[in-house]
Amino acid sequence: MKKTILLLPGDGIGPEITAEAEKVLRWLQQRREIELVLEYGLIGGAAYDATGTPLPDATMAQARGADAILLGAVGGPKWEPLDYAVRPERGLLGIRKQLDLYCNLRPARVFPQLADASTLKSEVVSGIDLMVVRELTADIYFGEPRGVSQLPDGRRRGVNTLTYTSDEIERVAHSAFAVARQRRRQVCSVDKANVLEATELWRQVVTQVQQQHYQDVQLSHMYVDNAAMQLIRAPKQFDVILTTNMFGDILSDEASMLTGSIGMLPSASLGQRYALYEPIHGSAPDIAGRGLANPLATILSLAMMFRHSFERPEIANRIERAVNRVLDQGLRTADIGQPGMSTVGTAAMGDAVVAALE
Repeated sequence: MKKTILLLPGDGIGPEITAEAEKVLRWLQQRREIELVLEYGLIGGAAYDATGTPLPDATMAQARGADAILLGAVGGPKWEPLDYAVRPERGLLGIRKQLDLYCNLRPARVFPQLADASTLKSEVVSGIDLMVVRELTADIYFGEPRGVSQLPDGRRRGVNTLTYTSDEIERVAHSAFAVARQRRRQVCSVDKANVLEATELWRQVVTQVQQQHYQDVQLSHMYVDNAAMQLIRAPKQFDVILTTNMFGDILSDEASMLTGSIGMLPSASLGQRYALYEPIHGSAPDIAGRGLANPLATILSLAMMFRHSFERPEIANRIERAVNRVLDQGLRTADIGQPGMSTVGTAAMGDAVVAALE
């Protein structure tokens, strides 16, 4: 059966890294590993420039008709002067919300070849294999009321609202415990329940879900400030980290640096019907168009796509093995460069992965 993948390159380095992932998809097509239909759409600043909105209706129609979506990156200084409602990031937040992609999986695994690329000691990071499960469609990013208003005395006030309902917490908790059952059966739920009532509810609901449905999975709780410290002090203590939208955004970026580069980490945003895959890094406008970006996180996002959306773990494993082989060959983009290794550009790294698939 044919699978339709919607490619949304976006802004900055997005088109460059998406092009390398497309090479992998074309290779799979040519070898008849799977029947694929590739479509292309606009999102973010590129969409605003072409249509006046960061998330055109045409893109949403394509997204709802696709079996999976691969996104590059959105945003950049070019669009920062725009009104908040039409900035590129609203396109990304909008597609997550409209497709109800409530569960974000962000694995952080240290490739053995890159243990020395981390800014932490190799003995601290070697062997790290954790998963951040981030709630993605609620919290302060979507809560109402929000905005900037003028007070009677002339001051301006900005408001964003952190809000969660019990059902929003329950469904992502189920996802995290299900993931943990496929791993080491440990979930650490991260909140700020000592000062934020919304995350006090989070802790109560997560505990209830575990007690009622997942007593075979060990559950612990940790305040977010301590979790941020523990990720640096002793990261290998974690298996699955379950947390809120904002805390997950921050902690997963922190976890990425344990691995040597944010350019190595893929992600999956999953809902009941739809799924979107993307590297967790941003658009990196400082290196856009220079052929320096690391495409491996985007290529590894494809592996997550084949595992979660297409139920083809053998293809996912094949892609991951190819990335391992390339690293074994000593090839590195600038962000993961190491003494004695060969520094290559974006296209050369993508070509090397395709060659390693053979």
